[in-house]
Amino acid sequence: MITQIRVDDRLIHGQVAVVWTKELNAPLLVVANDEAAKNEITQMTLKMAVPNGMKLLIRSVEESIALFKDPRATDKRIFVIVNSVKDACTIAKNITDLEAVNVANVGRFDKSDPATKVKLTSSLLLNPEELEAAKELASLPDLDVFNQVLPSNTKVNLSQLVK
Repeated sequence: MITQIRVDDRLIHGQVAVVWTKELNAPLLVVANDEAAKNEITQMTLKMAVPNGMKLLIRSVEESIALFKDPRATDKRIFVIVNSVKDACTIAKNITDLEAVNVANVGRFDKSDPATKVKLTSSLLLNPEELEAAKELASLPDLDVFNQVLPSNTKVNLSQLVK
């Protein structure tokens, strides 16, 4: 079962590695990212950021979906990290065993024209494509989709932000 998909530009970093992994109590961390799945240097960097005792898999989005659909994954608590709302939406539309999607930190590092970005919060600056994906994600039935940078922050429903 996927306890949470987190959308974060930086993939794995201190907040994710230390705070969120403990909060979610998920011993398996999956980075679902096409670029990271192909780049050995990125993979080494991500592996160094993972806490001891935690298992990390780095897969493309398509490979991740296949992994999540595998019956052997149903009894595991999995924390998934992607770096785009579009990828989170693709995964959410293709699997059923998902508790929540946290659209946390997006848009500060993408190369799109800053003038086209919409600032939803200080941590969410979405280009038009990501904004459309966020609206679609927020509209998926029976799925908790929110923005929460840290567990101590207030959870804000994404549908309130993308009106």
